[in-house]
Amino acid sequence: MKNITANELRDMFIDFFVSKGHKEISSSSLIPENDPTVLFTTAGMHPLVPYILGQEHPAGKRLTDYQKCIRTGDIDSVGDPHHLTFFEMLGNWSLGDYFKSEMIEYSFEFLTKVLGIPVEKLSVTVFKGDDEVPRDEVAAKKWEALGIPKERIYFKGREDNWWGPAGETGPCGPDSEMFYDTGREPCGPDCKPGCSCGKYFEIWNDVFMGYKKEKDGTYHEMDRKCIDTGMGVERTTAVLQGKKSVYEIEVFTPIIEGIEKLSGKKYGDDEEIDTSIRIIADHVRTSVFILGDQRGVAPSNVGQGYILRRLIRRAVRHGKKLGIDGVFLPDLAKIVIDLYKKPYPELEEHYDFVMDELKKEEEKFSQTLTKGEKEFEKMLPNLLKGNSRVIGGRIAFKLYDTYGFPIELTKELAAENGFTVDEKGFEEAFQKHQEISRAGAEQQFKGGLADHSELTTELHTATHLLHAALRKTLGTHVGQKGSNITAERLRFDFTHPQAMTAEELKTVEDLVNDAIKRDLKVTVETMTVDEARAQGAVAFFDSKYGEKVTVYTIGDFSKEVCGGPHVTHTGDMGHFKILKEQSSSAGVRRIKAILEK
Repeated sequence: MKNITANELRDMFIDFFVSKGHKEISSSSLIPENDPTVLFTTAGMHPLVPYILGQEHPAGKRLTDYQKCIRTGDIDSVGDPHHLTFFEMLGNWSLGDYFKSEMIEYSFEFLTKVLGIPVEKLSVTVFKGDDEVPRDEVAAKKWEALGIPKERIYFKGREDNWWGPAGETGPCGPDSEMFYDTGREPCGPDCKPGCSCGKYFEIWNDVFMGYKKEKDGTYHEMDRKCIDTGMGVERTTAVLQGKKSVYEIEVFTPIIEGIEKLSGKKYGDDEEIDTSIRIIADHVRTSVFILGDQRGVAPSNVGQGYILRRLIRRAVRHGKKLGIDGVFLPDLAKIVIDLYKKPYPELEEHYDFVMDELKKEEEKFSQTLTKGEKEFEKMLPNLLKGNSRVIGGRIAFKLYDTYGFPIELTKELAAENGFTVDEKGFEEAFQKHQEISRAGAEQQFKGGLADHSELTTELHTATHLLHAALRKTLGTHVGQKGSNITAERLRFDFTHPQAMTAEELKTVEDLVNDAIKRDLKVTVETMTVDEARAQGAVAFFDSKYGEKVTVYTIGDFSKEVCGGPHVTHTGDMGHFKILKEQSSSAGVRRIKAILEK
């Protein structure tokens, strides 16, 4: 088996699928465009949902890429040897071209021939079937024909080997996961792929989207079947290098060495120290990618900015635990940017923004800690009046949740004043908070990824008209920083240094409504990035040179690079009305608007 770095794995994967007739496409932004269901891009397939649903992709039917991803459901689990918030996902797609048999052949060839993984180290899982969809004998027989023996082909249920649909209805299907046997002793007689003991490491997942779920809950086979795959760069690299943890591979070791230098502590000597070092390493890497993204956001109290703030402040808290004084995250951010500037040049392009925002947030958090100490001092007289010398868990959690005050510091202040803290009560309050947050996140995700209803399609088109109207009214410095669309309203974030006047807002509204009344035709063309640029199309040009993009033109009013969906003409969209204009973050304004019928 080859000892391969993350950079080498990324290149080998792309080269392999390009050799199989796939076109490489660029990594999309971490901030999903026009998708209200998730805060961040969570998987390689996320930006490709419109094309999986049937829209033609400008690059064709066979695609491959490496995609930056963030998953926030387990932020508080980060610190162990395995959890990450930011990760890279390798993927390939067939949009109505090849299907199950060919994909399994590609997977087997890449794993055994390109990566050199011995066949005896591989196990796979396939869908065992249920009342709605039959057992996946096709996948099982294909794996067996390629050399995986029956005893290492496991049939598992929907919770393990089924993907989708993303919303209540839509494309979905069984999947097949590939596992590497680390050679550890099994934890018991029932140990098999999917067991959490560490013997089996999942390295790849092939999703066979051959079904569509209907509103009545039934499934039927689709004529146009799609393939979606995902291979985590960090996890697979760790397997190939024989490492026990993703934090031992070369994309983390320079960051960890930087933390060691700043703190004077050594990684590997003490589990508590190791946990803090891993938290800092993960969180600074994720923060750099959020700040340095094509649609990068600043720390705030809402949405992506809130997650970013949590990550930065948690990293700072653990820096203080390690004895690091002063502002230190920018020093580590330089290491991250240097590690990733080749595959993700946007990080270097936004270098100043990354550094400035990290420094500001660290300094602001120092003030927050001071404020938390003052709040504790305010509570102290009442606490001293009572008979108990235990600070309740709810009080400790309020300091943490409301003021960002770490439980460790609450314990220190309590001890200085002859108190202990009800840590069990704090944990219970914390767990309850997590359950509510996770339920909300799950509901948000289930709310309908890429809802392409008539209303959202009209509102999406309205964002193009709004963007063009803002540039015509305020100037060409205006650029989209993000949008969020539900069936009821649109939200549009854009660069502009100050609040808009009532007169400017009316001008924008009038321009959009005039474009709607003129019943402008919406046309779509496929062209290269250079051609789009030459035609004056507005876009985040994060695509690679020569890569093809889709350009939507709305009459003589708007021309933008976009993935859709759009109306065919503007006349039936209704009356555009701005509800609110407000600040989103420093230098970024936000408009909420509706279409009245």
